[in-house]
Amino acid sequence: MSTDRVVDWHGCPPPSPVILEGSYTRLEPLAVGHAAGLAAATVGRPELYEYLHEEPPTDTAAVLAWIEATTARTDLLMWAVVDRITGAAGGRQALMRIDAGSGVVELGSILWGPGIARTRIATQAFALHAQYVFDTLGYRRLEWKCNSANVASRRAARRFGFTEEGTFAQHQVVKGRNRDTTWFSLLDHQWPDVRARLAAWLDPTNFDEHGRQILPLGGDPPGPGRG
Repeated sequence: MSTDRVVDWHGCPPPSPVILEGSYTRLEPLAVGHAAGLAAATVGRPELYEYLHEEPPTDTAAVLAWIEATTARTDLLMWAVVDRITGAAGGRQALMRIDAGSGVVELGSILWGPGIARTRIATQAFALHAQYVFDTLGYRRLEWKCNSANVASRRAARRFGFTEEGTFAQHQVVKGRNRDTTWFSLLDHQWPDVRARLAAWLDPTNFDEHGRQILPLGGDPPGPGRG
């Protein structure tokens, strides 16, 4: 018998637009009610869109139009990343390129505004989706892909426990520029260790009274870090 046989594999259910709750973060299926929060986090900040496929929004109406177009798509599911303290949507992220039969899905189209980037909110947003993919749905592989020039995204992938698998050179032309794409993966047998590290880092006791981390996660730099 081949050593690569997957015994009793029957595929996985596709992701559903469910609410995912954390202590700092709530992932809500994207809706028009998130337009004001996303506009406040993104309008006037074109640098957030440097490596995304869409153009920066110029006002709340543009954010609303993007939400309406995105929620009409059938090839991905988008969530708003909500700060549980303020109730505002400070970012968004999607499950996409879904292959339920093989148990593979990508976490992508990530935009974390300045209010949540490099904080517990963003880290827990990743953790909530990973828990949903692996623990609830039983997927075998979670993917992270980014423009190879996007140093911050590559650093985040390594920090979250992904393994870099290689680069697709001249993979796309985006906004008139060449894009080389770096691929990362997190596999089901790697997830328990990553889950434990995330839980320890997100524990309230790992932060001081100013919200600064005490012990780092993965590739965090020394100092105040990502509290």
